[in-house]
Amino acid sequence: MDEKRMTAERDEPFVVFLIGMCINSYWKIHEWLPIALTMPRMIRELESQDDSGLVSYETTFNTRTILMVQYWESFDRLREYARDADQKHVPAWVDYNRSSGRTGDVGIFHETYLVDQDDYETVYNNMPAFGLGKAGTLKPADGPLETAGKRLGTDDDGPVVSEDGSLTGPMPDTTEDCDQ
Repeated sequence: MDEKRMTAERDEPFVVFLIGMCINSYWKIHEWLPIALTMPRMIRELESQDDSGLVSYETTFNTRTILMVQYWESFDRLREYARDADQKHVPAWVDYNRSSGRTGDVGIFHETYLVDQDDYETVYNNMPAFGLGKAGTLKPADGPLETAGKRLGTDDDGPVVSEDGSLTGPMPDTTEDCDQ
């Protein structure tokens, strides 16, 4: 774990791909468990191929949803994998459409974001490498990388809260005038 305040950088455009499933009928384990077990197989397949294009990923769960955030070198690499009938994804897609996809018991989704190298910012405090921090290069988030605005290359007033937790300027007025 890095106990410093860090930010991630990538020198090239990349893809953020969100993919997951939603359990709509908990009691139908026979419908959702096979879908849930498919993703780890695909990830193992991708990790075994040095040139797959998958750079990094994180997985999270809540009561109904499994979400994986993937970082890819390019949309072309993601699309190549998704459409390759010799890889695990296409057969899993066919199986889903023939079974659970027809019942509504399990939902699946994905979102794809194409990101230019200067169109994002990150910060990690007391974190092991995570998310884009695993897919990029970690650097100290100080000086010209101290604030979100600076990391995005926009004008910025500086940090609002110092490292010791104190405010660096006056507290903004968040009260509203209630007089009518």
